[in-house]
Amino acid sequence: MIHQYKLNGYHIVIDVFSASVHVTDELAYDAIHLLDEGKSMEEAETLLHALHPEAGAEDIRDCFEDIRELIAQRKLFAKDIYQNIAGTLKKRNTVVKALCLLVAHTCNLNCSYCFAAQGKFKGEHGLMDFETGKRALDFLIENSGTRRNLEVDFFGGEPLVNFEVCKQLVAYARSVEKAHNKNFRFTLTTNGIGLTDEVIDWANRECYNVVLSLDGRREVNDRFRVDLAGRGSYDRIVPKFRKLVEKRNGQGYYMRGTFTHYNTDFTEDIFHMADELGFTELSMEPVVSDPSEPSALTAEDLPKLFEQYELLAKDMIRRQRDGKPITFYHYMLDLTEGPCIYKRVSGCGSGTEYLAVTASGDLYPCHQFVNDPEYKMGNVWEGITKTELREEFKECNVYSRPDCKDCWARLYCAGGCAANSLHSTGDIHGTYEYGCEIFRKRMECAVMLKVAESVAVSIKETAERSGADKVCVRQSRIH
Repeated sequence: MIHQYKLNGYHIVIDVFSASVHVTDELAYDAIHLLDEGKSMEEAETLLHALHPEAGAEDIRDCFEDIRELIAQRKLFAKDIYQNIAGTLKKRNTVVKALCLLVAHTCNLNCSYCFAAQGKFKGEHGLMDFETGKRALDFLIENSGTRRNLEVDFFGGEPLVNFEVCKQLVAYARSVEKAHNKNFRFTLTTNGIGLTDEVIDWANRECYNVVLSLDGRREVNDRFRVDLAGRGSYDRIVPKFRKLVEKRNGQGYYMRGTFTHYNTDFTEDIFHMADELGFTELSMEPVVSDPSEPSALTAEDLPKLFEQYELLAKDMIRRQRDGKPITFYHYMLDLTEGPCIYKRVSGCGSGTEYLAVTASGDLYPCHQFVNDPEYKMGNVWEGITKTELREEFKECNVYSRPDCKDCWARLYCAGGCAANSLHSTGDIHGTYEYGCEIFRKRMECAVMLKVAESVAVSIKETAERSGADKVCVRQSRIH
């Protein structure tokens, strides 16, 4: 299976099962397309002469010779060798390596688009006590096998409503990690209302990563991110976020925004955070909500969203060239040493390697399943008691989702989010098609960015070797 597309002047060919990315000229691009349509080499060569009368016979022969070589190297039209082993991969012994601690089932904001029902997760208000959190950390140690690095996210609701317990839990983890040969890496996800100098110093000392919720421009942020009295949060949180990031030396954080039907021009919010606020580590997520909600994204929004993702990618190239780069979470892609095939098939590990812990100590596959009685897996004292549910999540991989069968991006997303699938289709093995559309566009942009980076490096290296100030590089048929 291959996927071809043109973006920012590049002709890009992705070979799905080898994970190879090829940059071609138009002649090779059309030749590969003809072969992908089922034409034989001979038929494709004849048709290519008609499509490109300006091309000489030798050029066309060379083009097909390059293609034959790539096929022989299993870098083009590679076969799917993973389907038959997908079940085996998921049956491997897994350990718990990450917990999402819902230390506060309450929030000091009242965001109407919140998937967690303003932090209550459709249940009662509640705060995690130290003993429950301590037991959750012990559970993680006991079920992590020989894995050393363990991830814990302080989440909510708003975790800083329960800051004292967060501090106590980190102190406890630090007191026991060496004895168990573990290294706890904590993340704090916060709306910023409760940030103080004490919290900032603690987070910058103890937290491997900090996720800061800001939707962008003041008017966009304050449409939804309001307190219980309906007052916007922008003016209160932005100065605190800037102080935290400055003290953090601009590293180990993400600005995490949500865009809705009201700001489909979300690049303006990204540029606002980058250019006017000085944040460089950015993420912007599409809202996932009931289609009847006014904030819900619509099918009519998709062309605008696609345009925005392309605009962002092109602007990031400009910023990199100008020596002022920004990072966009969904464009982070490693084409050489990326995730292993196990992760590319099985995904995030929800329900197996990653679990959410409620304030009362109950276990769920992830934070988006909390308070759904069908998905309560056990608790931190008894462990996983609903083992059949864990097995169902083990089997939830890209090959267990029928709708993924013909998707070129399936080994980049591993079938997508199980929670989004459940909420949109009623089945964790379904697919949230709207999210798929957005994901595929993001992947096209992310790959194009890597192509642009590679081309820039090639030009620079050629210039350095030649000693010339300006170099014209002739693009070969296929890179």
